[in-house]
Amino acid sequence: MIARLSGILAETGADHAVIDVNGVGYLAYASARTLSAIGPVGGSVLLLTEMQVREDAITLFGFGSASERDWFRLLTGVQGVGGRVALAILSVLDTNELSRAIASGDKAMIARANGVGPKLAQRIAMELKDKAGGVAPGPGGATALPQGSAAADALSALANLGFRPAEAAAAVSAASDELGPEVGLDALVRLALRKAAR
Repeated sequence: MIARLSGILAETGADHAVIDVNGVGYLAYASARTLSAIGPVGGSVLLLTEMQVREDAITLFGFGSASERDWFRLLTGVQGVGGRVALAILSVLDTNELSRAIASGDKAMIARANGVGPKLAQRIAMELKDKAGGVAPGPGGATALPQGSAAADALSALANLGFRPAEAAAAVSAASDELGPEVGLDALVRLALRKAAR
């Protein structure tokens, strides 16, 4: 199982990115939100990933945040929602909007995504209503973290301390919002740990 990719962004397409990890190019399908946040070709990048193994294909999906990946897992657990449809939903709704749409049963909002008709939107809203509470709210959208950034390093530090990815992402996001973009790693990790422990 490939859980994340850290390397150089080799290329991007309409629905995917290729990450060069020590000379091996990994193609990861991603939401429009993640692709727009990933940075320029040639830059360092860290993507969280989910690998789907099927009889006829092995497909890698990339995410800019743990909350986006968690929502992808929930969405693909609904009958009729494959990886591409889940990415289409995450392209038009950020994780907070999706959470609100499901909590309020707003089928029309979910159906804005390509490939999602009214019946499928209703099934998603019904099946995920009780499960949505388990996903930590993320930042306003996907935030593909540049490798070596304080936020990426803080996320890694919390993960190494045993925090679940969604908990770590929520704590680091909240700490980053409070301290600002120029914060150092030590201060960010200290505040993120306090927020995660609450």
